[in-house]
Amino acid sequence: MSGVGRNGGPSPPPEDAWRDSYRELQSRWHSITPSQQAVIPLSISRVSQFDAARLDIEMSAMLKEQLVKVFSLMKPGMLFQYEPELDAFLEFLIWRFSIWVDKPTPGIGLMNLRYRDERTSESRGKVRTGLEGPGLTVAQKIWYCIASVGGQYILARLQSFSAFHRWGETEQRSFVRWAWLLLQRLEGLYKAASFGNLLVFLFTGRYRTLIERVLRARLVYGSPNMNRAVSFEYMNRQLVWNEFSEMLLLLLPLLNSSSIQNLLRPFSKKKNTDSKGDVSSCPICHTSPSIPFLALPCQHRYCYYCLRTRCAAVQSFRCSRCSEPVVAMQRHNIPTGNPRSGK
Repeated sequence: MSGVGRNGGPSPPPEDAWRDSYRELQSRWHSITPSQQAVIPLSISRVSQFDAARLDIEMSAMLKEQLVKVFSLMKPGMLFQYEPELDAFLEFLIWRFSIWVDKPTPGIGLMNLRYRDERTSESRGKVRTGLEGPGLTVAQKIWYCIASVGGQYILARLQSFSAFHRWGETEQRSFVRWAWLLLQRLEGLYKAASFGNLLVFLFTGRYRTLIERVLRARLVYGSPNMNRAVSFEYMNRQLVWNEFSEMLLLLLPLLNSSSIQNLLRPFSKKKNTDSKGDVSSCPICHTSPSIPFLALPCQHRYCYYCLRTRCAAVQSFRCSRCSEPVVAMQRHNIPTGNPRSGK
């Protein structure tokens, strides 16, 4: 309490009074902060995370296609033998120039996402906008490379090696058979765990893969001012071409090539005539008939197999030369005689 000064006014407070007031206010603030500052729930779009993974796969496929073109002049099939090594090399390059240098991968960057160390954010207990928190540590980056790049490479090599040496056959030795069963069990457990992680991810929106869940590497938004732009132009174009290709696959077997040729014959510049050169060759295979047959009633000469297959395939087959309906076929007897002797 302040006393009375010499002039009858209030005496000044002591020099360390502001410290006591600051400590008192700070204790009160810490006592009310946990109840009033609730953690804001952070919701990251699941579609954006799936799209980021798909974009990374497409980027790896594009790099692989360009790298294969470089070795296109080499011995055929040689690059196929080292396909697991090629995939691992491309994945390592993407990891080296993105995650290792604290940058997002191409797909994650396009979706406005980044990796965050969820252990540090949970220890702090304060999440405001979803942008707080440091990136991955060096240990997390190294283990991410070992699990994603090295794990996929080892699994691919084991599968190809076991399939080439036929580990699954019962005639093999007991140790090889046991190794095959162990590999199948491990692969089945991994797929089951991945499926369970997918269900949990769809429910919570955290950790799209097992590697991210084990390392506690969560995808969060990189910038609060960037929205996910959705364009349906490419999707509409893809749907149109898919439907058009399916329609062609359905209609092409029903079309008759000879009927189309006869329909377009009047508009073609090169019209067939009944000259000696045309008559001497089959109008279907355009070669000299080995077994000549005549189409009745127009009596144009064909190969036996060409005319027979066309008449069997098409009920109302028309002649390829004159477009007359062919009602029957007759063997063409070539007249033979002694050659004239000259004097």
